[in-house]
This record gives sequence, structure tokens and C-alpha cells, in this order.
Amino acid sequence: MSNDRILIVGAGQSGLAAAYAALEQGLRPVLLESSDRPAGSWPRYYDSLALFSPARYSGLPGMAFGGDPERYPRRDEVVAYLERYAAALIERGAELRTGARVEAVQPGESGFLVRLADGQELAAPAVIAASGSFGRPHRPALPGLDAFTGPVLHAAGYRSPATLPGEHVVVVGTGNSAVQIAYELAAERRVTLVGRAPIRFVEQRPLGRDLHFWFRVTGFDRLPLARAEAPPPSLVLDDGRYRRALREGRYTWRAMFARLDGDQAVWPGGRRERVDAVLLATGYRPDLPYLAGMGALDGGGRPRQRRGLSLTHPGLGYLGLEWQRTPSSNTLRGVGADARRVVAALARHLRGIRQATSAWPPHAG
Repeated sequence: MSNDRILIVGAGQSGLAAAYAALEQGLRPVLLESSDRPAGSWPRYYDSLALFSPARYSGLPGMAFGGDPERYPRRDEVVAYLERYAAALIERGAELRTGARVEAVQPGESGFLVRLADGQELAAPAVIAASGSFGRPHRPALPGLDAFTGPVLHAAGYRSPATLPGEHVVVVGTGNSAVQIAYELAAERRVTLVGRAPIRFVEQRPLGRDLHFWFRVTGFDRLPLARAEAPPPSLVLDDGRYRRALREGRYTWRAMFARLDGDQAVWPGGRRERVDAVLLATGYRPDLPYLAGMGALDGGGRPRQRRGLSLTHPGLGYLGLEWQRTPSSNTLRGVGADARRVVAALARHLRGIRQATSAWPPHAG
């Protein structure tokens, strides 16, 4: 087994950033992507999705996004960018295997043994879990949800308004995706946005500059982990359209329903209202089933890690976790910095293995 090989589970933005950092460290990255293309979950996001950061702040290390730097790229632009990025990595020596679903990672004699769904087994001294969270949408235990008679769809399965039937849709959530989807649905449906707290809007371009410019200037994107471990409530970036639509009644916000009953929402106070469909924009959880059974995860399936390094298994790293190290850890603009740190630490680990191997057996005296 080569001591400079590093297996990266996932070839989305986090996995690609990890491969770039690995090449910079002189390592041989092998990207294991379960789908047929190196773009992670981006091809499966809803059709109208636009980035919340401008193109100038949305590139991965070593490759600018291109085009008008002030525009907000759409989903398909991001997919095309990630595929170009992957092609550039392959030209530099990275290996990409598509259709390579990882079933299990197990500790081995000299690192880790990775088993694929097709039965192949790969060994390496280091592994980075960069599979993101899209495969594990969070479905909260809302009263009456399981017995609701209409369709219940998570945002992970939403593509366009045609995805949902009926006239009245309740969208659960108050983050960026919830508001963006509610705004889109409201063009032809009655939409009620519900949450446990009101929507917290923030100006997209204060003083004429995008908010991400101010994140860079103030250092918010480099917020220390000690503070980042307690993330603030979700903020909705708005150029004015979403607040205006709310004021004009194109969609409404209400406090969370008390329960769902059949095809009705029962609001606090007892009033009932027919609901045709429920959309859950309630976020995601780390999708790491291949690490189950080796003690790397806690009881909730979250990795036992600090700043992207496993607390249980030397040589195991993570990328793309929400608030892993900074507020931008799971974004295009921020994952590159995390990748450099995680891969540098793993490279030191691999150098230690090489030194120990070269020193054995000891010279006879």
C-alpha cells in the first residue's frame, strides 16, 4: 500500500477541494463518487437555485468561477464549474472513480480498508469523508406529520412548483432555501411559511457591496471555532424581493402549527385550515453511514471530530460539515481553507508513518 495515497469519499465541492489540497501536499488523491459525475449534490438541487454568494466569492482554490464576478450563479453553472474543476485535477494527477459508492470504511493494519458497493476493496493510510449531508435530509417529528393525508416532501426532493400538487402549500422552515422556494411557489399557489421563530432577513448588498465582501473585510468568515460551535439563527439574504413579497401578501409567515390533522393544519388557538401539501425545508444531517460501527460517530450519527480531524481514528478527516471550523466551512467560498488545514494535518500523519516504517527493523548493534 502506498503511503502517499489518500482516499476521498465524495467528489462534490468538499471532495474536490480536498483533492486540490492533497496534490499541493504531494499526495495521490483518489476521489470516490457514488454518482456518474463529479458535482456532488448540486445536480439534484431545485431548478431555480441560485448561490447566495457572488461568483467572485464562489470559486474553489486555484480556479476562479469566471464570468461577471458580481452575478449570483445558478445551479447548472455550479455543476459545470465543478466538472471543469474536476477535469483540471485529473490532468494534474488526481484519480476520479464515478459510480463508486462506499459501503464501509474499516480500520486496517496500515490505515483503512474501504469497501465499495461492487465488492472492490481499497486500502490507504488516510481517508477523508467529504460526502456532505444531502443524502440525509432532516425530517423533524412534527405533531401529526406522519398521518397527514397530503404529500410531504423535503426540499431535497423539490425541483419546481410542478413537483407539488394542490392550491395551499405549507413550507416548514425560515432559512434561505425555505424562503426562496416559498417565493417561487407563491407565483401560482397560496403559500404559508411556518417556523418556530420569525424570518430574519439581512440586506444582500449593504452600502452597495455584497454581504460577502463585508464577511471578508470583518473576518466573519474566519470566525474561530470556539464561537462558531454555537451558530446564530438562520439569516435570509435578501435584495428586497422576499420582504416585499411578504409585505404584499404573496406568501405569509405564521408561527408553527400546533399539529396536522388529516388534511388540515391546526393553528395555535384552535383554528383549522386545509393544507394540500407540506414541504420541509428543515436542513440536513451529516451523511456518513459508511463509518457506522467503527466508533467514529456519536449516537446521532455526527462525527466525533475537531476542526475536521477525527478524535477516534488517526488518519481520518472530514470536510463539508456545517460550522466545522468557521461559518463558511460547508460552502464553495469556505471549504478550500478547511481542506488545506485538514489535508496538511493528514500529510503530517502520513510522513510520520513513512518515518516509522523506514526506521523498522532497527539496525542490529
